[in-house]
Amino acid sequence: MFTQQVTFLPNIYRYFCRRPFRLPFFARRVFGVGLLTFFLSMAFSTFFRLTRAVVPFWISTGVLLIVVLLGIIFDIVGTAVTAAQEAPFHAMASDRVSGARTAIALVRNADKVASFCNDVVGDICGTVSGAIGSALVIDLVIHYRVFRFEDLLSIIMVSLVAAVTVGGKAWGKAFAIQRANFIILQVGKAFEKGRRLLGLKENNKRKRVPRRQLG
Repeated sequence: MFTQQVTFLPNIYRYFCRRPFRLPFFARRVFGVGLLTFFLSMAFSTFFRLTRAVVPFWISTGVLLIVVLLGIIFDIVGTAVTAAQEAPFHAMASDRVSGARTAIALVRNADKVASFCNDVVGDICGTVSGAIGSALVIDLVIHYRVFRFEDLLSIIMVSLVAAVTVGGKAWGKAFAIQRANFIILQVGKAFEKGRRLLGLKENNKRKRVPRRQLG
């Protein structure tokens, strides 16, 4: 028994030390999404902090509404791509309907698209909207010198942002499930228009397989 344990330990050492260590695909994906979210959130928050001093209060309020609306729109797209059916887009693609081929690619990569729209963009918009709301409360308190109402204004601002975000996403999920194919087709059209505006061409050429010579 002792001899078997002694011979078993070197085998474990050779397995873990000689074999190159690689993270599983799921772990690499989670790490990449977290890293992307970190840098995007830091970039958006830094940009707003730098421009807050020279931007009027009503423009900052408009930016807050745009960020909340952006989170709702991406949440609708992320929900729709998981509920969409691929078969109707094949029929549209055979009829050369604009956006159908891109819609097929989105549906086939529904997990990645939904993760990016719901998790990455959704969490970033939630974080940035909270930071903008807090900054707006501070500006409001300093400008009107209502320091005694700072806590009350903070509570009202957080409640309003949460109510608009949650209510908008609740309506958006119901709409996305009912009109999933229509939404993804529109997203596909937007992608194709963006490619044409940027001058990007889709590579549709297939690699030719060389014929084997007879004889």
